Amino acid sequence: MATWRELITEEMEWHDETLDDVVAAAPELATGWLDDEFHNGYGSSEGCAFTVWTTHYVYFPGVYDGKEWVASVSRHPDGKPTKHVGGE
Repeated sequence: MATWRELITEEMEWHDETLDDVVAAAPELATGWLDDEFHNGYGSSEGCAFTVWTTHYVYFPGVYDGKEWVASVSRHPDGKPTKHVGGE
């Protein structure tokens, strides 16, 4: 079991960011979806769709065969290519 709060926070740590750096989110963070528990293992995806923007990054869900995680890309052009997200 996991929550998006846990998974987003983990991905944000790679970029030296926290939830305090969020400037916008869809759905809004205050609606409670961050703390909804879901099975993020293989099977079918259960976590809700979301996009979270900070000053420097955009965070969104990734999935492969039901295994869910948080992926991110730079919010502004930085010359760094983006790896494939999801399954093939």
